[in-house]
Amino acid sequence: MNKTLLLFKTAIALAGAVLLFTQCSNKKSVPQDSIPFDTTVTKGKLPIAYINVDTLLAYYQLAKDANEQLLQGQEDSRQRINARAKQLQEDMASFETKMKNNAFLSREKAEQENNRLVAKQKELQDLNQQLTNQLMAQQQRFNEQLRDTISQFLKTYCPAKHYQIVLSTNSMNDNVLYAADGYDITKDVIKQLNERYAKRR
Repeated sequence: MNKTLLLFKTAIALAGAVLLFTQCSNKKSVPQDSIPFDTTVTKGKLPIAYINVDTLLAYYQLAKDANEQLLQGQEDSRQRINARAKQLQEDMASFETKMKNNAFLSREKAEQENNRLVAKQKELQDLNQQLTNQLMAQQQRFNEQLRDTISQFLKTYCPAKHYQIVLSTNSMNDNVLYAADGYDITKDVIKQLNERYAKRR
């Protein structure tokens, strides 16, 4: 569970670091000479801000919903694998008991049962790999959805707020070692993202 969440956060953080920088430094969408620098938002500050990705993922409802679905998928897969594994263990224990008690009518019957159990074990391994791949693919889709959603949002947010560059920071790999008060726009971004997401649900 923690590994899925960690991979989820890492993928978003890495994508966000590149995305947030490139989207808000696009000079075509925000010509430098077309926006007065002295605004109520950026007055007395450089047109630079940063977003805490950990906080964004914790409070952006789309990210919370996506993470919940990933965890639910992981739990469903775990239960499915555990049920198959339990049945296999019971079958193997039964096989061992029969072997000790010479319960098989012939050596051929014993070999057939052994081969059946080996095949079931291989099927279980294949199923485990299949479910793992499905979860990874689902996580990738969610990562792309989040990245695209934030990208589209920043295309309008940055020009409206007169930001030329937006950096990302998180607890794992800080890109912002120091920032004075007023440069953290995480709360405002989360608020507006959640408002947009609520309208689409």
